[in-house]
Amino acid sequence: AGTFPVTAVEVYTPSELFIENGTVGILKCTFTSKEVVSSDAAVSWTFLPVGGERAATFFYFSKGKSYPGDMPQFKGRVMWAGDLNKKDASIKVTKMQFTDNGTYACDVKNPPDIVVTPGSIQLHVVLKDALPQSNAGVIAGAVIGAILGLTLIIFVFYLILRTREPKHEYEGCTSTESVISQPTRPGKKADSSTKGSRCSSPTAPVQGPVIYAQLDHSGNRTSNVLPKNEPVVYADIRKN
Repeated sequence: AGTFPVTAVEVYTPSELFIENGTVGILKCTFTSKEVVSSDAAVSWTFLPVGGERAATFFYFSKGKSYPGDMPQFKGRVMWAGDLNKKDASIKVTKMQFTDNGTYACDVKNPPDIVVTPGSIQLHVVLKDALPQSNAGVIAGAVIGAILGLTLIIFVFYLILRTREPKHEYEGCTSTESVISQPTRPGKKADSSTKGSRCSSPTAPVQGPVIYAQLDHSGNRTSNVLPKNEPVVYADIRKN
């Protein structure tokens, strides 16, 4: 019989895994091999409990079939979750419990690649509150916090700009509301029509109504009709 060169299979597993008590745990295991995965490829999983001295095989997979071990602790709880064609040798353990804490090792053989350093997982079964945050959760929280902070800064800046805007109290007058301040003679009261006016004059000059004046030399009042295209103020100026 001929001999075949022996090469190594490299196995990859997470070094540490936290799983909530009572939930399903996925023990991930992948591998690489220079050879095409053959029908002779096989996977074995061992378990070493915390404080234990010897690891025991509790699951074996070969030729498309699963062979659960005889450990009462894992009876009916371990299932195949991998795909050798995709170089995945993962398993699934249901109803994880605190007694499952320990070290799990994944070993893969793919003849002629049979030199393997098994991948080890330090498993921790914990309560939900003790689960560490994932990197994705931390990143998502940081992004949301940054967005909220930026929104708050923009809102405060907007309020500051609003408070610094000059207030325009004068709104102007319509032509029918305009009032012309006229000097009054000593001892003569101002026209009562100007009192209580709703429209106040702005600081800048405002165009008022046109004033038409008639000069009466005869001493008689006249009532010539003038065009009223715009509001006017009539003044009767008599010659003394």
